Amino acid sequence: MLSNPLPANEADRLAALRSYDIFDTGEEKDFDALTSLASAICQIPVALITFIDEKRQWFKSHHGTEYTENLRELSFCTHAIASGDEIMVVPDARRDERFANNPMVTGPTKIAFYAGVPLVNEDGYALGTLCVLDQESHSLSTQQLDALKTLAKQVVDKVELRRKISSLEKTNQQLLNSNVLIQKFASMAAHDIKNPLSSIMLTSQALRHRHEKLNDEGCIRLIDLNISSSQTLLSLVDEMLAYSQTPSLLLAKKHQFDFNSTLRKIIVLINVPENVRIVLPEGKHEINMSVIAFEQIMINLLTNAIRYNDKENAVIQLSVQEDDGFYNFEVEDNGIGIAELYHEKIFASNFTLKIKDRYNKKGSGIGLSTVNDLVKALNGSIHVKSIPGEGSTFFVRIKK
Repeated sequence: MLSNPLPANEADRLAALRSYDIFDTGEEKDFDALTSLASAICQIPVALITFIDEKRQWFKSHHGTEYTENLRELSFCTHAIASGDEIMVVPDARRDERFANNPMVTGPTKIAFYAGVPLVNEDGYALGTLCVLDQESHSLSTQQLDALKTLAKQVVDKVELRRKISSLEKTNQQLLNSNVLIQKFASMAAHDIKNPLSSIMLTSQALRHRHEKLNDEGCIRLIDLNISSSQTLLSLVDEMLAYSQTPSLLLAKKHQFDFNSTLRKIIVLINVPENVRIVLPEGKHEINMSVIAFEQIMINLLTNAIRYNDKENAVIQLSVQEDDGFYNFEVEDNGIGIAELYHEKIFASNFTLKIKDRYNKKGSGIGLSTVNDLVKALNGSIHVKSIPGEGSTFFVRIKK
C-alpha cells in the first residue's frame, strides 16, 4: 500500500472544510436521498458522502453500510481528492498497487470496486467525495459516470446552502441580541441622564437664591458644579448619539483610560448620599477597553450598591487586577446582601427581588441583565458572592 498523497493546498483545504462545520452532524434526508440515488443509478450497493480532515474520513451519508467513518490513511477518497481529476475509478482494487495491501481490501470489508467524485467547493477546495463501492469489480458506463458527477455537484450545492443558512441564522441571532442590547442600553442610559439633569436643576434653583447675595463664594462653586454637570451630560449624550448611529461602537471602540479617573467621573454622575463612602483602589491602573461599556457596567453596579444599603455607614470598595488575558474588577459593599437562591437569577432579564431600596422604590430588572449582556459581549463573565445582612461582592472578568 502506497502512502497517502496530500492535496497541494491541504492547509487551506482543511480551513475551508472547518468553515462548513459539518463534521459529526446528524443525518439529513437530502443527503441520504443522493446516496440512495447514486447507488441505484450505478447499480452499486454502497454509496457514501464523505468529508476528510487531518485524520478521519467521516460519512455524512452512508447507504448500504452501517459504518460512519474510517481512518484517512485507509481511505480511497483521500487519493481521489488529491488526484485533481473529476472522478477516480478503481475497477479492481486487488490489482491496483495503491490499494492491493490496504486493510479495506484485504480485511472483512473486501472492497474491490471504487468510484469517487471529489466534492469541490466554489473556491476550488476538495472537501470530500461522493463515492460508490462494492466487493466485486465493475465498470461504469459514460452515462453512469456523468450521473455520478451531477449528483456530486448537487451535494456541493446542498453543503454550500447549508453553510449560508447557518451563517444567516448566526447573523440574525446577532441582530436580535444587538436589538435587545440597544433597548436595554437605551433604558439604562436614559436613567443615567436623570442624575446630572437633577443636579443641574437643584444647583440652578440654589443659584437663583444665592445670586441675590453679592460676594457669595458659594455662588461661584454652584456655577462651576452646574457647568461641570452640563459638560458631563453633553459628553454622555454625544456618546449615546454616536452609539445610536453605529451600535458596534459600544463594544468595538476601545480606549486606554485610567481606572480611578474614570470612576471619579462616574461618581459625579450618580447621587451619592452623605453616609456612603466609595473607596477606590490605590495606585494607577490603565485599562484598554470600551469606555462606554465600562461606564455603563460600573454606573449600574455602584448605583445598586448605594440603593440597597441599609447601613448607617455604608462602604463600597472597588478593586482591579489583571492577568495575562483578563481584567478582573470587584465591587464590594456592606449592604443588605442577596440570598444564595438568587445569585444567578438576578442577572436574568426583568428579574427583580421585589424589595424596595433606600428611596422606597422597586427595581426594574433591567440593570443587572444589561450588565450581564454587556459583559458577555465583551467576552467576559460576572457573578456575585453575598451574605444576607452583611453585603455583596460582584466579580467582573473581562477579556483584554
